[in-house]
Amino acid sequence: MSQTDFGFERVPASEKASRVGRVFDSVAERYDLMNDLMSLGLHRLWKAFAVATARVRPGERVLDIASGSGDLARAFLERGAEVCLTDINRRMLARGRDRTLDRGRLASSIQCDAERLPFSDGSFDCVTVGFGLRNMTRKDAAVAEMRRVLKRGGRLLVLEFSHLWKPLERPYEWYSFKVLPWLGKRIVGDADAYRYLSESIRMHPDQRALAALLERSGLERVEYFNLAGGAVALHRGWKLR
Repeated sequence: MSQTDFGFERVPASEKASRVGRVFDSVAERYDLMNDLMSLGLHRLWKAFAVATARVRPGERVLDIASGSGDLARAFLERGAEVCLTDINRRMLARGRDRTLDRGRLASSIQCDAERLPFSDGSFDCVTVGFGLRNMTRKDAAVAEMRRVLKRGGRLLVLEFSHLWKPLERPYEWYSFKVLPWLGKRIVGDADAYRYLSESIRMHPDQRALAALLERSGLERVEYFNLAGGAVALHRGWKLR
């Protein structure tokens, strides 16, 4: 039986999605508060940079994968795009849908697995995934699906935690494995969920490795932008053929 990582733990590949699902079921209600606390609000700037880099125009079709509470999706809606929110986790998807409706915006929402997207080839001008790729069991399969549903000339943007500038590693390790679980316990009542978060970041491909994965999927003109000293990176690739 094939295995994969769940944080630092090795688990059967067939179990990862359900285990990740339990993590997000646990944190869904206070997900946004924790994002603000653990990033000191910087996640809003990172997402704003991703939206600006996507260069979405009014009328374009955008697929936001692992949409969570829908921050990226709402920003694209405000730019006049037609947006579809997707997430494998029902509670997170419902939160994103409800927050979008609360802002007076309408968007379709579909619960689905990013590794098996229920859309036809060439359906979207832009596909985005924010802080979700590292939780997927087969990242190569997910990226291949994202490319498949892009129109020719479309672009994929991956916003994800990445590998930090080396001089900052020691304080970042302390923050990740001491402060984040402590915050998770106090705010959400689940230290293990945020311990998994820290571990999953360490197991995720670094900037160059992720760029190579995008290129292997058939995307071209792949580039990445380091944010917060490399703690976060935005990758962009284009489907040109």
